[in-house]
Amino acid sequence: MGGAPAGGFRGPGPGKSGGVTSTFRPGLGGAAKAVADRARSLVRLEVQLALAELKEKVAALGLGIGLLAGAAFVGIFALAVLIAAVAAAVATALAVWLALLVVGAGLLLLAGALVLVGLSLLRKASPPVPRQALEEARLTAEALRDGD
Repeated sequence: MGGAPAGGFRGPGPGKSGGVTSTFRPGLGGAAKAVADRARSLVRLEVQLALAELKEKVAALGLGIGLLAGAAFVGIFALAVLIAAVAAAVATALAVWLALLVVGAGLLLLAGALVLVGLSLLRKASPPVPRQALEEARLTAEALRDGD
């Protein structure tokens, strides 16, 4: 019989796949497994996106809270300086209390600037919801439902 092996057709030699990759899964079961694998991968990526977004928002919240605490700290010192300015005004003539009053007003301006920056950061970070990740998950679910 010219050229056929004695035991019939044996396929490609050892280590050769005959053009079929090792991840080939014929039939509906293989396709279902591939879809499940892709869905798991997609969910894993969505979770990573949500975690990254939450980390960013928590960092902004922490910075905003820190700046507000700093503003409160500086505000207490400004109040102390203003009280000292009132005391100096009563105790002495114009020059000393005026200097203390200017310093106290400068500290209050600094506290006000810290409050504004801190509130701005808090507004950006709240509520701490991963909006981008939720939107991506919604779009993915729609795409899977529609069969795209």
